[in-house]
Amino acid sequence: MISIGVISRGKYGLRLIENIKKNFDFKVSSIQIPELLPDFIESPQDFVASLNLDKSVFSKDLIIAYTLHPDLTPEIVRLAGENGAGAVIIAGGAAKAGDLSELQKLAEKYNMHVELHEICCDIERCGNNIVDEFASCFGKPEIKITTKGGLISKVEVLRGAPCGSTWHMAKGLAGARIKDAPAKAGLLVQQYPCRALRGIKGGIHKAAQLHKRAVEKALE
Repeated sequence: MISIGVISRGKYGLRLIENIKKNFDFKVSSIQIPELLPDFIESPQDFVASLNLDKSVFSKDLIIAYTLHPDLTPEIVRLAGENGAGAVIIAGGAAKAGDLSELQKLAEKYNMHVELHEICCDIERCGNNIVDEFASCFGKPEIKITTKGGLISKVEVLRGAPCGSTWHMAKGLAGARIKDAPAKAGLLVQQYPCRALRGIKGGIHKAAQLHKRAVEKALE
């Protein structure tokens, strides 16, 4: 069983920590960075050093970083590499991840797998043993549906969004008409207090589409 270190910032990452602990036996530890950060950080290494973060969190097999700041994210990845982490998942997408070429160099230097995700419910197996073990439980939604008399009688989550929205959706679909289930699934995910961006083509809308397709697939 892999160990997971979560770098949270304000509210971002807290629901993931709670949901992982609730649904599976992964060992999870976490640290918080300040919610309010300068728009530009001239010396990320000095800034992170001033936070006196618990370095043991960076030694876990998998680091999930909700740094959400292009100046700080590469420094978090560097610390993960220095402390022996095997893989890093960066949440929030490329715009908040910093210099992608720098991230690639860090991955190569420390022989560490690094990947970016706008939303964590699109994580899939990728061939890296650490990420694949995590993705066997969390990431792109996969469900099993039992029906009776034209209605959804049971929804079992085989793999769900790390934030917990898939479990929320599964509970809300019970009793729904089969023909209404895919659309309702997308609506339930958008009603869940998901922290993905809203008002854009990606973000919460992408999360809703992924769950709608999961329901359609389960009903085939």
